[in-house]
Amino acid sequence: MNQPQIHAREGARHTRILGLGAARGDIDVPNDDIIGPINSSDEWIRQRTGIISRKRASKDVLAVDLATEASLEAIERSGVRPEEIDLVIVATISNSMQTPSMASLLAERVRAAPAAAYDISAACAGYAYATAQADALIKAGVSNYALVVGAEKLSDIIDPTDRSISFLLADGAGAAVIGPSETPGISQTVWGSDGSKWDAVGMNGTLQEFRRGEVEWPTLRQEGQTVFRWAVWDMAKVAAQALVVAGITSDDLSAFIPHQANMRIIDELAKQLKLPDSVVRARDIETMGNTSAASIPLATHRLLEEHPELSGGLALQIGFGAGLVFGAQVVVLP
Repeated sequence: MNQPQIHAREGARHTRILGLGAARGDIDVPNDDIIGPINSSDEWIRQRTGIISRKRASKDVLAVDLATEASLEAIERSGVRPEEIDLVIVATISNSMQTPSMASLLAERVRAAPAAAYDISAACAGYAYATAQADALIKAGVSNYALVVGAEKLSDIIDPTDRSISFLLADGAGAAVIGPSETPGISQTVWGSDGSKWDAVGMNGTLQEFRRGEVEWPTLRQEGQTVFRWAVWDMAKVAAQALVVAGITSDDLSAFIPHQANMRIIDELAKQLKLPDSVVRARDIETMGNTSAASIPLATHRLLEEHPELSGGLALQIGFGAGLVFGAQVVVLP
């Protein structure tokens, strides 16, 4: 008697980013507007972070609203019909509800339902993680087209008097449609975590403690020097490994798009990688601020708006943040 066999579907051999979209908070918040509560100065913030102003959203704007705006643009630019999207992944740490997921509502809003939909919590590496998952699931034949989104409203979870991280953070969303490709468009991802530094950046309390009245509304905090050293030295090695895995050198790159954490980190990473002057560096943080999971797609979107000649070129993207977690891959720019 022949044993029946499960049918195994074959997926696409390669994938690529087909379209990008962006949404930024509707309010410009210059340094002068936030220096009072942290007893600081415009000069101090510029020197330490490179930020001149940041975008934040009005009180009635939710992270999912930003995600919707960015996703609709990405879908339109991709040329993929919404009903063809069968996977929606949202990377976020600022969904106002722990459950249900932002992704399931987003799928409905962009007319991709009944797509599989879920959120991931990988902080500033979230977009790189979501890209890796979409790439793998399409290649495995589980999905045809994926909508990958980084969406944050970080202004909801900051303490305006905190000098460790509050002045960095902003609100926005970036989205990408990922689908099959005849040639490689997304390299193997180099990713991982370092839980020994689990408490270097994150919330300063739990919801249980808040409910018991033991802490005020939990907000983000960080150990700046710990995070800075880790981001510069350890992430330079991860970025270099991503180039090796992709089978290219820094000379082959058109752009370098790291998480927009701090301008000093961006510049130091480029220096450690010995990037040639021909490689365009993303510097969205200067007027956008740090948007955690949204920062890489937002920076990519702006880079292509300002340098359309980069389309079709290779970009190294790397995210790193709370956990501590990291992820990097080389992509073909749409």
